[in-house]
Amino acid sequence: MNQRIKYGSALLLALAVASPVALAQDGGKPVIAVAEFKNETSAGWWGASVGSDLAGMLSNEMSNTGSFRMVERSKIQNVLEEQNLMASGRAKASNAAQMGKLAGAQYLVMGTVTSYEENTKSTGGGLSFGGISVGGKSESAYIAIDIRVVDTTTGEISYSRTIEGTSKGSGMSVGVYRGGWGGSLASQQNTPAGKAIRAAVVMVSDYLDCVMVRQDGCEAKFNAQEQRRREKTSGALKLD
Repeated sequence: MNQRIKYGSALLLALAVASPVALAQDGGKPVIAVAEFKNETSAGWWGASVGSDLAGMLSNEMSNTGSFRMVERSKIQNVLEEQNLMASGRAKASNAAQMGKLAGAQYLVMGTVTSYEENTKSTGGGLSFGGISVGGKSESAYIAIDIRVVDTTTGEISYSRTIEGTSKGSGMSVGVYRGGWGGSLASQQNTPAGKAIRAAVVMVSDYLDCVMVRQDGCEAKFNAQEQRRREKTSGALKLD
C-alpha cells in the first residue's frame, strides 16, 4: 500500500469519526454539503473553476436563508480529491451519499448545468455583430440547472428538480443574489449570463428552503413552475 493510499484512508477515517452525521444535526437545521457543479453545455463563460464557484455561490445563498448548516467547502473538497467520486459527473447516488457522509453532511446537493442560451440583437437602429453591439440592443440569457439532493443515510435521491433562470434586457426574472462574485465568474457579474446565473442560484436556494425546511404550502408554486417548464419543453417537440 503506497503512502497516498495510506494518507487517503487516514483522512477519510478522520472525517468519518470527527464529523458523523448524527452529531452534525443542530437545532433541527439540515446539514448540507454542495458538490462542485458540472457542465453539459458549450457556454463560453464556463472555465476551469466555474463548477467550484457555482457551488460556493449556492452554499452562500443557502447559508443566508438561515435554514441550513452548510459544510465548509474545504472539507467537501478534501473528500472529493481523495475519493474522486464526482470526476465524471455521473457518480451513483450511493457513492455521492458516501462522499457527503464522510464530509459530515446529512444531504449532498449536486448541480449540473444542462442548458444555456444567450441572445443579443439590435433594437431601435442599433447594430450587433460578432458579439459586439453598438446603439440600442436587447440582451437575454437562459440557463437550466438540474439539481439532485442525496440523503447520505439512505443513499437515495430525496429531491430532484430542473431550475431555470432567465434575464431579459436590464433585469432578471427572479430574485436578487445576495452573495459576492469571485473566481472565473467575476467577469460575468453584469452580463446576461451573470444575471441568469444569479436568478438560477436564488431559485435553487428558495426551492431547497421550501421543500426541505419550510414545507408551508410553498411547494405549490414550484410544482406549478415545473409543470409550465415541462409543458414548454414538450411543446417544442413536433411529432408527425
